[in-house]
Amino acid sequence: MDDFRMHIDGKWVDSESGNVFEATSPSTGEAIGTLPEGTREDAQRAIGAANAAWQDWAARSAFERAAVMVRVAGVIQERRDDLARTLTLDQGKPLRAEAFDEVDELVVYFEMAAADAKRLEGLMPPSVDADKRILVYRVPRGVVGVITPWNWPYTMPAEIVAPALAAGNALVWVPAPTTSVCAVKLAECLVEADFPAGVFNLVTGPGPVVGDEVAANAGTHAVGFIGSIATGHRVAERAAGKELLLEMGGNGPLVILEDGDLDAAVSATLEACYLNAGQSCTAGERILVHEDAHDEYVERLTAAVGREIKLGDPFDDATTMGPLNNEPTVDKTERHVGDAADRGASVVTGGSRAPKLGSRLFFEPTVLDGVTEEMEVAREETFGPVAPISTIRGEDEAIRIVNSSPYGLLSSVFTRDLRRGLRFAESVRTGWVNVNEGTNYWESHLPFGGRAGSKSGVGRVGGRFSLERLTELKTVVVKMR
Repeated sequence: MDDFRMHIDGKWVDSESGNVFEATSPSTGEAIGTLPEGTREDAQRAIGAANAAWQDWAARSAFERAAVMVRVAGVIQERRDDLARTLTLDQGKPLRAEAFDEVDELVVYFEMAAADAKRLEGLMPPSVDADKRILVYRVPRGVVGVITPWNWPYTMPAEIVAPALAAGNALVWVPAPTTSVCAVKLAECLVEADFPAGVFNLVTGPGPVVGDEVAANAGTHAVGFIGSIATGHRVAERAAGKELLLEMGGNGPLVILEDGDLDAAVSATLEACYLNAGQSCTAGERILVHEDAHDEYVERLTAAVGREIKLGDPFDDATTMGPLNNEPTVDKTERHVGDAADRGASVVTGGSRAPKLGSRLFFEPTVLDGVTEEMEVAREETFGPVAPISTIRGEDEAIRIVNSSPYGLLSSVFTRDLRRGLRFAESVRTGWVNVNEGTNYWESHLPFGGRAGSKSGVGRVGGRFSLERLTELKTVVVKMR
């Protein structure tokens, strides 16, 4: 068992309190290490270091900063095996089926930030005065506070960390406690890339303490958060007046119309509902199937789950789905399935924990049929390996259900008529719509985030769109004579 440290002002340090917390493997329940239990004072030290460092970092050219991003990507590639194994050990993702893919995507984020930083252009609008020249260009915001979740402990932080640093900001990162070992391993890659002291800081510990300090402290000038709606609202309250980038989840409605390709829809459902054991903000948590396609779809999906989803030891190459990450998530999944069954839904397959596989965090891949709108599994974000199927009579009903949801992150529709697909896409209030593709399909350079008025967040992550959010416009007027 290893003892890990956090990184503040260019040094690996313990908490000023001396307290630690234990990291455990979700697949075995065994302890894998200890981490510093950060305090408000630790967070304040990190914020102070970032404020002392960010202006010198911002003064470097975009090409210099981009070169450091490329170095980070190179270190990640060198450490690919270790990062993937740590992800499987700390988070629970199957090593071969998922963990290596997340590490490879992590490389993309830093390489993309390097490229985008060199293209962050400004404007030269005309002046009313012929003797004046106007320059409008993007400058870093200063110190960015970053608070991230446990479900994708490498790529979710990278969505904000990479563009924030590439744009010239310094930052203080607070990762989820249950995957803080992953955070330390990623931090090691950044440290090896040789950022100036204070530009990058990692503070581990409880979110209500260190995360709250980062959100509320006057020394942070923007806050990026990815996580639950309840925590996101708290972050927004504490960070009032600052630039916010919030990505707070959804319930990924997946609509299958009567003319949809059922083979493609079943394949997409497997990824939508069982990738990362359903622990994704874009997971397919409402499966809305036209009554004419319903019976055949359920039959095909059930067979595919039994044939293709292999729950087990995440280090086994044959495993396609590992345990859930933590007890509260399993509790909620169990509660949602039980509530649905009590209200009349059918548990077609799965529906229970599988503790004999190594820990109580294993949950069977589950298919529910006959799900109705009053059930918890339809109203809330389950975040577990459940495909909740409802029957619809047509696209108008599907659009009504999608738009009645408090979420507005991502939705998808299957239809062979592209006009119907586009009509659906333009009618639903989600920030992203996939036509003939599942809810877990997205590309990291495209703008991703929730629609206004929903609980799914504010702003957009993805490529240059993240850089634009993490910088601001500065106007300079020059009198020529």
